[in-house]
Amino acid sequence: MYDLPTFLDYWENVRTRTKRVAACIPEDRMEWVPGEGRWSFGDILRHLAGIERGMYAETVAGRPSAYRGHTREIADGSEAIFAYMDRCHAESMEILRGLTEAQWSGKCLTPALTPITTWKWLRLMPEHEAHHRGQLYHMLATLGVKTPPIYGMTEEQVLERSKE
Repeated sequence: MYDLPTFLDYWENVRTRTKRVAACIPEDRMEWVPGEGRWSFGDILRHLAGIERGMYAETVAGRPSAYRGHTREIADGSEAIFAYMDRCHAESMEILRGLTEAQWSGKCLTPALTPITTWKWLRLMPEHEAHHRGQLYHMLATLGVKTPPIYGMTEEQVLERSKE
């Protein structure tokens, strides 16, 4: 188990990496979809913001999930989407910072009403974010958009530095 301050620092870094790749999305491609029935960049970003605030933050605070979905009615256009992400994240962080040690190590209920230790539930949030961040990278690559390396180096740079 790890403590809440360590988790919060980690979570801030995870979100920063997502925002860095999201900043590469061309404005005119925000609602582009890679195929029928697929999500757009905007859908993914609205989903990440809404899940963080409406599901994770609410459930660890002892309330039922209040996730609203990922439609354009929530936020339309890059500026509105990024503002929605920032607002949801700030509200979530305020809730998370307010967790007591008893809440952190105690149980919360998932939307399926399954009891789970709060810190174990919250460690799924970065995993969920990484899954969708991978989609963003793949979709941007499909469009030929250059993206920053996730941890500062490309695979080619790591290979070069790994040679004897």
